[in-house]
Amino acid sequence: MSSKTYEEGTLVKHNVSMFKKYKYLLEELTRKNVRLKYRNSWLGIFWSFLQPLLNMIVLSVVFGGLFGKHSEYIICYPVFLFTGRLLYDFFSTSTKQAMTSFRRNAAIIKKVYVPKYMYPLSSIFSSFVTFSISILCYITVWIFFKLTGISGGANLTIDWHALLFFVPMILILIFSTGVGLILSVLCVYFRDIEYIWDVVIRLVFYMVPILYPMQNINKDGDRDWIVMVIKINPLYSMIELFRQSVLYGMPLSWKLLLYGSAVSIGTLAVGMIIFNWKSDDLIYHL
Repeated sequence: MSSKTYEEGTLVKHNVSMFKKYKYLLEELTRKNVRLKYRNSWLGIFWSFLQPLLNMIVLSVVFGGLFGKHSEYIICYPVFLFTGRLLYDFFSTSTKQAMTSFRRNAAIIKKVYVPKYMYPLSSIFSSFVTFSISILCYITVWIFFKLTGISGGANLTIDWHALLFFVPMILILIFSTGVGLILSVLCVYFRDIEYIWDVVIRLVFYMVPILYPMQNINKDGDRDWIVMVIKINPLYSMIELFRQSVLYGMPLSWKLLLYGSAVSIGTLAVGMIIFNWKSDDLIYHL
């Protein structure tokens, strides 16, 4: 065994042991972030249920007449919209929170030693808790439209494929963690990243089929390049996998699953490499 391989193995063991040592701190930081998000609000954590519902209502009213009517590719537009919006909101919120986690906790980082990755991780995990609560809102909305039949809700069906909903949820958690680690480091050195990312994430919202079905883009066959750009975006594969399981009741596409898994794991690996490379230097720039 070479000395380099031995050093890498030792580093991995050290990181694993440190994570186990501070895992309870990670849990506490996650709880704190969830509590602080809804501090001083009357409804508290109930906003995790109410906020996505209100967003769905507003977007359905604004875009329902444009994309939701007379579309053979949409079963129930409000539910179709909700499935895409849920995953996008988690990605947007978690990466933004992770990006600014060092600046928000700069005073503690300078005084107390804690593995620095605990701060972006706790921000992402707290957003995932909110995301999980929002799933309950989705179930409520699905049942409402199924029972009332409004907006084509009578055509909604469910089968055992819905049990696979956790697969895209795990993929987007891994992907968001990788992106969050990268952004958290970049934001320490370049504060403008926070404003640039805000613009990028807004652009992503319209570049992923959240408001519209993919089939509506290339009806005339002359926009193949737009379809290709959308499909390259990892969020597309994760949102589509989520819809396949909970909305369409069909098996998960192995191509989307393979692509989403490869990009998510690859992004996480890049994030860990960049973070380990700059972690010891971060404190001098806070």
